[in-house]
Amino acid sequence: MTLDKLIVISGKPGIFKINAQSKSGLIVESLKDKKKFPVMNIHNVSSLNDIAVYTYEEEVPLKQVFLNIHKKENGAKTISHKENKNKLTDFFTEVLPNYDTERVYPSNIKKVVQWYNQLVDAKFDFTGIEKQISQEEEE
Repeated sequence: MTLDKLIVISGKPGIFKINAQSKSGLIVESLKDKKKFPVMNIHNVSSLNDIAVYTYEEEVPLKQVFLNIHKKENGAKTISHKENKNKLTDFFTEVLPNYDTERVYPSNIKKVVQWYNQLVDAKFDFTGIEKQISQEEEE
């Protein structure tokens, strides 16, 4: 499982794995409960591989943020996305110190934390992200 096969769907909580493509959209499976369902072209879908977080200098890919959290937590789950705003922003400052506090809202931080924890629950292999980032840096 790689990040480019994982998506988020606007209006639906959680992360979904792309299982197949159809004429009218995608067939996806929820990482949380393993339920499969079709996603039509009318849904707003984003690949986790394409999402980035604003910093004051540049946009940092979400995969780098996940890797930072993974290293900080030694591969374990992190704080709950239901923590209060101050705890979440303090945590995110540790993980990505130069994130743009005016453009990255607490709701965005909640999503990143929730997605990370879902990936850990799904036994996602974060070493694949590390290899992908090092390959991109070499190119």
